Amino acid sequence: MRVVTIIPTYNEIESLPPTITRLREAIPESDVLVVDDNSPDGTGRLADTIARSDSQVHTLHRQDKEGLGAAYIAGFRWALDARYDVIVEMDADGSHRPEQLPQLLKAVSNGADLAIGSRWVPGGRVVNWPLHRKLLSQAGCMYSKLVLRVGVRDMTGGFRAFRRRTLERLDLNNIESVGYCFQVDLAWKVSQLGMRIEEVPITFVEREYGDSKMSGHIIFESVLRITQWGILTHWRWLRGLLKH
Repeated sequence: MRVVTIIPTYNEIESLPPTITRLREAIPESDVLVVDDNSPDGTGRLADTIARSDSQVHTLHRQDKEGLGAAYIAGFRWALDARYDVIVEMDADGSHRPEQLPQLLKAVSNGADLAIGSRWVPGGRVVNWPLHRKLLSQAGCMYSKLVLRVGVRDMTGGFRAFRRRTLERLDLNNIESVGYCFQVDLAWKVSQLGMRIEEVPITFVEREYGDSKMSGHIIFESVLRITQWGILTHWRWLRGLLKH
């Protein structure tokens, strides 16, 4: 399988080099695509420097900071055009361990259409998070799971491996979410298509570099959007019952 790992960046100049080094050591066969949103700290220029010294590292530069989802959509399009078989999502901040990527790729090789690195399945865990962060994440995942009627425990997890055909079946033009609910949106849409989602336990480590982009506004926006999707999901379910 031809594999590419997409790493979106915005002001990740400290974390990007060790992340790429660890990834290339853990999965030498995986190419890397850095999608940079015009980072003021020079992350994009650094990515270009790394790419010049490693033919398996590529860069995609965007003009503005338009959100995580928009960066991944741009990366997905690039990867599909380049005919990769498996497309991976991974953060640049050290929270996702590249050494655990082989387990996600194995799940895809065994038939999963989407493999999610999960913090909230048996064997998964979080390191260096305070209790309130754990409770907030678990509550968000549980709310998303129940409201959207999806059997995934870690709906917000961002360490993922997609089979090519999975992204081809998704209508990338119809994915409007750009913030942190983007991950929920994709898992929900893959589930609606009846495709196989497998959760693989991972150890999630609090970011080693930089500052979190999470904010109260982002959380509120995500809850509002997920609630809207939930209302739509339950309406479709109820309408289906009434037809029978």
